[in-house]
Parts: sequence; structure tokens; C-alpha cells
Amino acid sequence: MDKRPISRAGFDALAKELRELKEVERPAILRAVQTARELGDLSENADYSAARERQRHIDKRIGYIESVIGNAEIIDIGSLSGTKVVFGAHVTVEDEDGHRIQCQLLSDIEADGKTIVACTSPFGRAIIGKCKGDSCTIRTPSGEKEYEILEVEFKP
Repeated sequence: MDKRPISRAGFDALAKELRELKEVERPAILRAVQTARELGDLSENADYSAARERQRHIDKRIGYIESVIGNAEIIDIGSLSGTKVVFGAHVTVEDEDGHRIQCQLLSDIEADGKTIVACTSPFGRAIIGKCKGDSCTIRTPSGEKEYEILEVEFKP
């Protein structure tokens, strides 16, 4: 599987969440499952069903985070510079209606869709490799929009 870029801060946040899930959440839910199991008839035990559902959710999240961490390529954003839009860049764009968007291009895990945009999103893919003054067309739910790159910065 290909390595996927992630910032150091994003990687550290995932590693912290993984530790929390493995060392705190999962042991607590295993105790809750055991306690609910001791109450008897499992077919009518809502506490047991809820605890097992929570355990499945935690186990699924642990597997997902381990997969992401295993395929992560940590990018040191503080060492980046240049004039092209690449992973980690802070970008200001303007559409044909004069609306400006300021965002940072990071991984899909770190993206919030507003100030942090996934480099794998249609918007992210369209602006990667562009320089200040370049234009690009992005297909949106309301139709195609033309954007001009106004600024490309690299901030720690």
C-alpha cells in the first residue's frame, strides 16, 4: 500500500488517540462487558448489548488508526518552502465571484473541510502543483468554479 502524507501534529494526535483507546477505553469496556455478562441472561441484557456495541466501535477505530499510522509518511511542514502548492501549504484562493478562501492542505484525516482541506479532495487535487497567479477549475455540487491562487505560504 502507498504511503500517505500526514503532518507531525496529525500523526501525534492519532498516536495519542490510539494509546487512549488501547490503555483506557478498551480495558474499561471489557470490564463493563464482563460485569454485564455476570448479570445473567444475555439475550435480554441491554447493558451487555450496549457494551458489546461500544467494544466493536472501539476495536474498529483501533484497527483504522493502526492502518493509518502503518501507512503514514510524516511530513515536516516546518521544513517546507517554495512557491508551489504542496502538502502543508497555506493557500489563499479567490473564485470568480470574488470570494476568498484561506486554507491549509493536509491529509484527509486532519481535514475539517473549511480551514484545513484534504490534499486528496477535489479542491486539494486541483490546486496541488499550482503557483501564485495560476487558475484552476473545480467541479462543485453547484457547477464548475474557477479559482485563482492568490498566495502560497509555508508556516510552521
